[in-house]
Amino acid sequence: MSGGARDVRDRYAVAGNPVEHSRSPFIHARFAELTGEALSYGRLSCPLDRFAETVCAFAAGENPADMDAPASNPVGRPRAQGCNVTVPFKFEAAALAQRLTPRAALAQAANTLRFDSPQAGGWQADNTDGAGLVADITVHAGVALAGASLLLIGAGGAAAGVLGPLIEAAPRRLVLVNRSPQRAQALVLRHAALAAQHGVELADSMLEAAGSGFDIVVNASAASLQGAPVPVSGRVLRRGGLALDMMYGPAANAFLAWAREGGAHGRDGLGMLVEQAAESFLFWRGVRPPTAGVLAEVRVALAAGPK
Repeated sequence: MSGGARDVRDRYAVAGNPVEHSRSPFIHARFAELTGEALSYGRLSCPLDRFAETVCAFAAGENPADMDAPASNPVGRPRAQGCNVTVPFKFEAAALAQRLTPRAALAQAANTLRFDSPQAGGWQADNTDGAGLVADITVHAGVALAGASLLLIGAGGAAAGVLGPLIEAAPRRLVLVNRSPQRAQALVLRHAALAAQHGVELADSMLEAAGSGFDIVVNASAASLQGAPVPVSGRVLRRGGLALDMMYGPAANAFLAWAREGGAHGRDGLGMLVEQAAESFLFWRGVRPPTAGVLAEVRVALAAGPK
């Protein structure tokens, strides 16, 4: 590939606040290398009150200072083709798009935007979080979801994005708990028909009445990101079961320690991150990248410290 061709690579970014810790640029750079796709991927830090403005400016071709791509280009301005969206903007991201995939529409939240032209129907939003989580649990962790009892902690954008795919994986029972019971109830109600279709017993509960002995516990709350204690009792853990935190790195350490103390196998969200990124890459580029080797590489990179 010529130097000029590299200069006009399609551009992508992860948009959020905070976003400095994100390993998504590393992951997508490796995906691009492995698939031969020409793109650049950076970090887009969005002020809490200016998410839409910041993303629209990026899509229009502006180059924020914290992007990894060069600020100027003698050949031509690189095109912004899409972005990933992380906390706390997943609900706002869905509202920015003219079209939503079925899983984004059900979640009413999006973690992936594709900047399609008005002629193509306008921007499209997807939510790849759930597919990423299911793949990590069933493939990388080797744990069956079908027939399992599952506790999902949280009812924000992260939980909304994974609930549908978790139901489609056909656990026997799925309980959703959240500090605000109204949000949990609304999320359960929206997914009731899907649960009935797949024969899943779906319910919401108060944090203190979550139950006990779940085969799988997934933390989709902001507790780890905020440095807060795990919001449910250790009784929810089944000895030998799986307890997965969607966070990774130091933010997940307290949850992983809590899982070990309860006799469960603790897992962080790094595998989910890689798998949802692969789904986003497919949505953008029409190519599914390999993930197992990239997951191993990003674990090594994470252990080496911030990049």
